[in-house]
Amino acid sequence: MSSLTDSVATALKLILAFDAQLLAIVGRSLAVSAMALVLASVGGLVLGAWLGVARFRGRDAVLALLNTLLALPSVVVGLVIYLLLSRSGPLGFLGWLFSLKAMVLAQTVLVLPVVTALTRQAIDDAERAHGEQLRSLGARPLLRSLLLMWDERFALLTVLIASFGRAISEVGAVMIVGGNIDGFTRVMTTAIALETSKGDLPLALALGLVLLAVVLLLNAGVTLLQRWRRSRGETGGLAWVP
Repeated sequence: MSSLTDSVATALKLILAFDAQLLAIVGRSLAVSAMALVLASVGGLVLGAWLGVARFRGRDAVLALLNTLLALPSVVVGLVIYLLLSRSGPLGFLGWLFSLKAMVLAQTVLVLPVVTALTRQAIDDAERAHGEQLRSLGARPLLRSLLLMWDERFALLTVLIASFGRAISEVGAVMIVGGNIDGFTRVMTTAIALETSKGDLPLALALGLVLLAVVLLLNAGVTLLQRWRRSRGETGGLAWVP
């Protein structure tokens, strides 16, 4: 018990002292996950919104595939991207293997199905509630998806936060394609795994506490936004439709 107490105390000291190594790892983690989220959001929000309003033959099969991708093992994604980026792979000429670019790519592939599936669900629910009203006003699928995205913006913000949590907590794929190189590709999750295996519990605990704090702050931000929305009387329901 004393060993655990000492490790926690040392971890808190590292955080409060703004340890250089700790800050570097945290900054790298945030940068990689944020870039992956941006790239995944560009396609995921649009594709998810379209799937939410579109009705076409084979849609159920597409949705089944999308839901299956939500459980895509991160190590499998890492392996596939490793093979693609390796020197003998089709994308080997890029020279991205064991770099931050490869890590961003891996996290983007993992996060894209999450953004798409959760966006599709939010827009689909909104379409069932308000789609008939919008169609009666002559809104075509593209316009309906854009209007519903705006109306569900707080729900989509929650989607993005959940997706960011998926990205920043991922370890398997980024370790495979990034190599966990000290000072270059080491992020919070890979550092926690490495330092724990080495027995350096204080640094691992410090990184774990920071990781939890990041997620907590993001969720607190969403809660505050939702309260601010309610205080302004914004309750949704297509209030902008005449």
